[in-house]
Parts: sequence; C-alpha cells; structure tokens
Amino acid sequence: MTLPVWLGFLLAAIVIAVTPGPGAVISMSTGIRHGYWAALTAILGLQAALLIQLFGVALGLGAVLAASEAAFSVIKFLGAGYLLWLGIRKWFSPVVPVDADAPPMYRKGLFLQGLLVNLTNPKAVIFIGALVPQFVDPLQPQVPQYAVISATLCVIDTLVMSGYALMAARLGRWMHDPRSIRLQNRLFGGLFVSAGALLAISGRPS
Repeated sequence: MTLPVWLGFLLAAIVIAVTPGPGAVISMSTGIRHGYWAALTAILGLQAALLIQLFGVALGLGAVLAASEAAFSVIKFLGAGYLLWLGIRKWFSPVVPVDADAPPMYRKGLFLQGLLVNLTNPKAVIFIGALVPQFVDPLQPQVPQYAVISATLCVIDTLVMSGYALMAARLGRWMHDPRSIRLQNRLFGGLFVSAGALLAISGRPS
C-alpha cells in the first residue's frame, strides 16, 4: 500500500469514526456512568467486532450480505433487537450514584456489549466491504494490506470513541443528583432505542 493510498484510507477512516452511531452511544453512555477506563472495555469490544468484520470482508462476507436480502434482514433485526434491549434496560436503570470503579465482571459484560453492537450491524459490514477493496491492490500480497487497513481503522476508531467517552466522563463527575442520573438514563436509553429503530426500518445500502 502506497502512502497516498494509505492517506486516502486514513481520511475515510476518520470520517467513518466521527460519524455518530451506536458505538458512540455506548462509549458515551459507559463513560458518563462508569468513567473512561470502563468505557475503554466497551471500546475494545467495538474494535474486536471491526476486526471480525474486516476478516469477513476479506473472505467475501460483505458481498454475501449485499446480495442476500434474507441474510441482511436476519442480522439487521438481531442488531436492532439488541439495541432496543439495551435502550429499554438503560431507560429503566436504577437511579444510583455514578461510580467510575466498575467491577471486573461488569467490565467483561461491557466488552461483550461493544462486540455485539458492532457485530450485529450489517450495514457496517457492507459499508466496509464497499470501501476497503478500493484501497487494496489485487496484484500485491493481501495480508499485509489488510493488516495495515485493520490497524488504521481500529486505531482511529479507538481514538475517536475514546474522545466521546472522555468527554462524557467529564460530565459524569457532576452526575450525583438523582434527577440528573435519571435524565441521563432516559437520554441514552432513548438514543439506543432510536438507533435500533432506525436500523430496523433501514434498507440495504445501495
């Protein structure tokens, strides 16, 4: 991969990362509730899903989802259902003080949440499937190129999601009032439900 090609992909990766989506919502929701280090666990789950999606694209999964209405719909509704479940659970979360020291078992759950949020988004797979091949030279070895692409995408996404989480964590310091805690539960619960509803009614990218 030449430097100009990599710079082009870098710009595309930044645009993809800064566009708000379910990943940004879970990063901010966890950051404001439990602080940055707990949010980082969810962010690592998001990156694990990205790596799985990139591996699937390398094997042709993106093309399969783009071509199969049934496969796309199954994954789409699984993803939408999961986001709706997260939203309802967040909406009805108990009003307890913000605690940045999330227990280890809870952090494992955050990693799984991040993984599933990205993994059950078929539009992300198709989008990556449409974008990534444009930056891969078929006449050159594939593995090094996909390694560079994977590292670039994950590093940029981690930095951007960390920015969302850190911004939310700073606000979390002020979230000790029960009314404020209830408000943030409703806000992020509503965002998760909205993301799930939008995914459920969306069609395949053209």
